[in-house]
Amino acid sequence: MIDGASYPDLAGMPVLITGGGSGIGASVALHFAAQGSKVAIVDLNAEALAKTRAEIQAETGMSIEAETVDLRDIAALNAAIESLAARTGAFRALINNAGDDTRHPLDKVTPDYWDDRFAVNLRHQFFAAQAVAPGMAAAGGGAVVNLGSISWMTGSPGMIAYTTAKSAIMGLTKSLARELGAMAIRVNSIAPGMIWTEKQIARVRAEDPAKFERYLERQCLKEHLEPADIARLALWLASNEARHCAGQTFVVDGGVV
Repeated sequence: MIDGASYPDLAGMPVLITGGGSGIGASVALHFAAQGSKVAIVDLNAEALAKTRAEIQAETGMSIEAETVDLRDIAALNAAIESLAARTGAFRALINNAGDDTRHPLDKVTPDYWDDRFAVNLRHQFFAAQAVAPGMAAAGGGAVVNLGSISWMTGSPGMIAYTTAKSAIMGLTKSLARELGAMAIRVNSIAPGMIWTEKQIARVRAEDPAKFERYLERQCLKEHLEPADIARLALWLASNEARHCAGQTFVVDGGVV
């Protein structure tokens, strides 16, 4: 059972979620499916996609569409979006979620690695928005939600290529909101704090189990954040309840920043 508000206008809405195979993306997909949306997800991991599709089917009774694609390959991304839209209808919401916060020591960063991190964490967000915009506009408008991070706001060490790419998402969101607003397309972003996905929990347990409680000391609210906390905000931003929100970044971090 999925808790939270119900948004009638999301029922039947075609929604595309990148990185939908696990973590925040899988939770976003589940929450949109529970609203009755026509959900499509893309991810690099075919096994994760299959697992998420099965779990959503079991929990909501909704069948969702999926394509395996490496988002660093823009031609493949465009082909996947075209294929999925042919099955769901023109997308009315795009959740640009995919990313990878793998840690990297400063002295090990090469030009190729830097470019790869930008391709993984930033570049595809623009091209996904570019690809869905014409159909979204023709269908009457919609919403783009870009996933950023508070990591750059706090100067998190050990992942400088990631934090730099994520900082650019705020600028991307501002400019896209201006570019697409006249088409009735609202563009906003979410900057999550530490969201305890299965991946993050496994990493912390292996490296520093005490970090779970230590991180709470940084938050105003003494409760760990979960993927569903981001999913619920994504629902609101895609719904008509947020119809006058554009160019904004919403921080969801329990009060760290």
